[in-house]
Amino acid sequence: MKKMAFLITLSFLFSCGPSFAQQPSPIKVNEGLIQGVYEDGLTVYKGIPFAAPPVGQLRWRVPQPPEKWRGVKAAVKFAPAPMQAGNPPSGKSEDCLYLNIWSPAKSANEKLPVLVWIYGGGFSFGSTSESVYNAAKLAQKGVVLVSIAYRVGQLGFLAHPELSAESPNHVSGNYGILDQIAGLKWIQENIAAFGGDPDKVTIFGESAGGISVSMLCASPLAKGLFRGAVSQSGGSFGPTRLSSYPGENMKTLKQAEADGIAYVQRSGTTSIAALRKLPADKIPSGFGMGGSWPITDGYVIPGDQYKLYEAGKYNDVAVLIGYNSDEGLSFSPGKTPGEYVEGVKKRYGKFADDLIKAYPVGESSVPRTARDLARDGAFGWHTWSWAMLQSKTGKSKVYFYYFDQHPDYPQDSPQYGHGSPHGQEVAYVFNNLDASNPHTTKSDLVISEAMATYWTNFTKYGTPNGNGMPEWPAFNEKNPVLMYFNQTPHTGPVPSVESLKVLDGYFKWRRSPEGQAWAK
Repeated sequence: MKKMAFLITLSFLFSCGPSFAQQPSPIKVNEGLIQGVYEDGLTVYKGIPFAAPPVGQLRWRVPQPPEKWRGVKAAVKFAPAPMQAGNPPSGKSEDCLYLNIWSPAKSANEKLPVLVWIYGGGFSFGSTSESVYNAAKLAQKGVVLVSIAYRVGQLGFLAHPELSAESPNHVSGNYGILDQIAGLKWIQENIAAFGGDPDKVTIFGESAGGISVSMLCASPLAKGLFRGAVSQSGGSFGPTRLSSYPGENMKTLKQAEADGIAYVQRSGTTSIAALRKLPADKIPSGFGMGGSWPITDGYVIPGDQYKLYEAGKYNDVAVLIGYNSDEGLSFSPGKTPGEYVEGVKKRYGKFADDLIKAYPVGESSVPRTARDLARDGAFGWHTWSWAMLQSKTGKSKVYFYYFDQHPDYPQDSPQYGHGSPHGQEVAYVFNNLDASNPHTTKSDLVISEAMATYWTNFTKYGTPNGNGMPEWPAFNEKNPVLMYFNQTPHTGPVPSVESLKVLDGYFKWRRSPEGQAWAK
């Protein structure tokens, strides 16, 4: 009788409501069993721990392996984002090292290519739970999509002599980059259970995420963890500098440790040990306080990335890299012509006059020609240099793009002359434009579908080409062709190349003894 009642109950559960039959079977990873959900024709797992919580004595330490668990862990909602000044959708916590997976695989032996998202946010903000990062539409194109979290701000990048003394490698800072590497290692060990192929991993990111991709391509610690890389408005090819500017953000370990000493003093404590005792929400954080950007530590990031690429010392994988036409809209070049000129002279020294000629300002306004110096100083020159250097010293192909999708604003509009600002392309890449929005045009949808297809093609084949897409030629010095995303995908030349050459002269000078002494 009891057996009959059990069978009736079991039959009922499998026949009505949100039944057990509608749930995917638990997946076995190194740490235990996890349970996901079916969404949009995919199996989705959210909030999977890939490292131990970096709290208590693990604050400002290399990420440690996650603990094993008993039973089945529900992986059905996003974990909190890292501590930051903003308010991410999933909340925030120092316990933040989790990843999410969207898999179209029907079985564990499909060996689908894997695309791994690294969010941006100036290394001070960011979350995997932002709605624009919903990965369903990319995963539906036949890739396993993973998004990984990493520590940001001072909790992610503080360097200090006491922290360096604790380290067996005698370095500190770069904890956020080490988190990314830990996430990629977890993927190597576990993604096959989700139908992914660990030998076909591609990383992609935007802004600080794109810069992270660049750094992972240069880090010996990331060697073998991915076979392709996509950097959207990223690159980190500038030399170190004591005073930071967009595109010249890197500092040496010694400089960063000095910043860390000053940071501890400003925090009202006297030591790292005292800082570790403070609650995470009491840790001072924010731009301009020091300790919130990766550094050239000689270990995670072994040196000046430009020089590393000149010498062929990097992870030689195929790359798809690019930037947006009006990045300068998001990085103020000065509100008036006078402010613009003053800012250029302060940052660029003896090259200021040449750069003002190359990026001219108006008599009474700061037009796009001037804003383009902010664009190229932070992103354009870095991406161009990356493409030029890798195409010379590497074996893997380089695919270069320029995103310029925007309305042609009328002359009486305050947006007249505006191009595509920083971060605009992210929704296009994830294919998450709102088709019902009256401002979304047919060409927006065409560009979005094209970018999503190119990105997933690149993940599958190591080239964006295929599936009937317009041919995207590989970039090199003899054939410096980019893919333009402007109304339609089409090829074109390097934008502002003569101005980039002037900026290139500045960065070469900055690496000279004179330039290094001037920037101190």
